Amino acid sequence: MLGSTGSIGTQTLEIVRAEPDRYRISALGVASSVDAVLEQAVEFRPEVVAVAHRSCAEQLRGRLPAGTDLWVGADALAAAATCAETVVNAVVGFAGLPVTLATLQAGRRLALANKESLIAAGPVVQRAWATPGAELIPVDSEHCAIHQCLRADGVSGKVGPSDRVAEIVLTASGGPFRGRTRRELSDVTVQDALAHPTWSMGPKITIDSSTLMNKGLEVIEAHELFGIDLDRITVVIHPQSIVHSMVSYSDGATLAQLSLPDMRLCIGYALAFPDRTVRPYGAIDWSEPSLLEFHPPDHDAFRCLGLAYEAGRAAETAPAWLSAANEVAVDAFLAGALRWVDIAEVVEAVMQQWPGDLATDSEAVLDIDRRARVVARDLVDKRAG
Repeated sequence: MLGSTGSIGTQTLEIVRAEPDRYRISALGVASSVDAVLEQAVEFRPEVVAVAHRSCAEQLRGRLPAGTDLWVGADALAAAATCAETVVNAVVGFAGLPVTLATLQAGRRLALANKESLIAAGPVVQRAWATPGAELIPVDSEHCAIHQCLRADGVSGKVGPSDRVAEIVLTASGGPFRGRTRRELSDVTVQDALAHPTWSMGPKITIDSSTLMNKGLEVIEAHELFGIDLDRITVVIHPQSIVHSMVSYSDGATLAQLSLPDMRLCIGYALAFPDRTVRPYGAIDWSEPSLLEFHPPDHDAFRCLGLAYEAGRAAETAPAWLSAANEVAVDAFLAGALRWVDIAEVVEAVMQQWPGDLATDSEAVLDIDRRARVVARDLVDKRAG
């Protein structure tokens, strides 16, 4: 369990705690949350605790349970990915890429909650995924839903011509600003943008949800996961967040996965696949009245969605360039240096300077990420002053 102290990590450990005869934690990994991971190590007694930041790791020496080794350094989390048959990658941001690659290259099952590694380094991850025995099960609620809908029709792995898949439909809550026009969004505050109506998430992903960039990145992720053309991936606004995504087939049938919002369902699905957990998460009481609404997104008010489609079509390092530019713009907004409406403008301006590099390997992706951040910070600084 890498990224064990975050939201996905703690919920994963909750599932393990509920089914101790089924699961055992071999390794825990964090960037720097030493007190929290120490508490987890005492409870779960893993063989390894991995800490990326050396200065923080020193606080753990001599405090871990007997039989638990401490691995330290930039490569520690990736090394820990070889300690178990199933690896949950919930490492935040681009730092999750080495964990993704190490897991797949070792031929293990990857329960992927780190979307940045697949979006930014899709071609590189695809090559690692081709390793015999490697398996990738998405933990994102939307992609977990698609995985289940395809599986229900007998489709495993990438979508092929014979599978008769007409369209993948990704649902989006619409965030806190659904229904507002671009003009009405000109003066929204950080507090406004962080007030998500459905999910409790970290600030970065909550802002991405408010701009629909998060959904745009999920479009790219769906393309990489399921091998379906971007033109056959549609986004719809679904305020209730009950239908987590859908798959439409050539005969007009649409399969959907429905549940109350609960990430434990997705985590448990990835851990137990092809089985299911014994405990229900997000179960719906169908005896209660309910309403399900679906609306098209407003591409003028939420321009980040279209920018993500453009980056996905350009492929290679364009998604990495997009993701890095967006991170810089979101950080600037959270710091009060940029207006909400300027996030899309900065990202669009940075995308116009994408150099067209190929995603030959992880180093090429890391380099394009670094260069995009330089361009984005320069644009933010010019706007600020």
